[in-house]
Amino acid sequence: MNWLARLFGEPAVALSPTQAGRLAAWQALPAADASLPLAQGRYVVVDVESSGLNVNRDRLIAIGAIAVVNGRIDLNDGLDIVLQQDKVSDKANILIHGIGGTAQRDGVPPADALLTFLEYLGKDPLMAFHVAFDNTMISKALKRHLGLRFEHPWSDLAYMSPALYIELVHRCRTLDDWTTHFGIGNFARHSALADALATAELLLALGPRMRHRQIDCFRKMRDLYLAQKRATSPLAGM
Repeated sequence: MNWLARLFGEPAVALSPTQAGRLAAWQALPAADASLPLAQGRYVVVDVESSGLNVNRDRLIAIGAIAVVNGRIDLNDGLDIVLQQDKVSDKANILIHGIGGTAQRDGVPPADALLTFLEYLGKDPLMAFHVAFDNTMISKALKRHLGLRFEHPWSDLAYMSPALYIELVHRCRTLDDWTTHFGIGNFARHSALADALATAELLLALGPRMRHRQIDCFRKMRDLYLAQKRATSPLAGM
């Protein structure tokens, strides 16, 4: 089978028996119920740090995540993990996220770090601000290090927020804009965990508008995100 993998550009990934067992256990978990109300479910809010912003060239360095459980942020249910890097990112990049060369070299081996992320996530819904980047970086790393095609459901607060607060679309564009508007602090901007926590607080701040529009579960949040994404596409209305 190795020659087939090489032929189609997808080298086989060699996992240890323990790693393969961990991956199989995650894959066997049942899918989350997307109709379960936010007040009764577990949502995982994620942010990543990388060696740059080029999703084709740059590497995943860290994953930060925090869970919203039964409508509340659970500070005891979080993840902050650095993937071990063969090559340290450049100084300008390190100045942004603060993960130095030693921390990158001493990080968790990528396959084990990513398995830890999957085990933390379970099959619960994922939320982020600008999902496309986070999902691409995580999916690319999972494919490379675990051979896993990651097709997990996400919703994106970068689209949900302006859909709910249309009066703010010209004032609030970035995560910083939205958190400033709602008076949400950030203890370490560009730390994956800190940004995930700020994003989780933004999710809860959107609660009154979501309740007014009866958006009370992940399926409806995802529908809102996708509708707003379609509406703001450059091709919309053509």
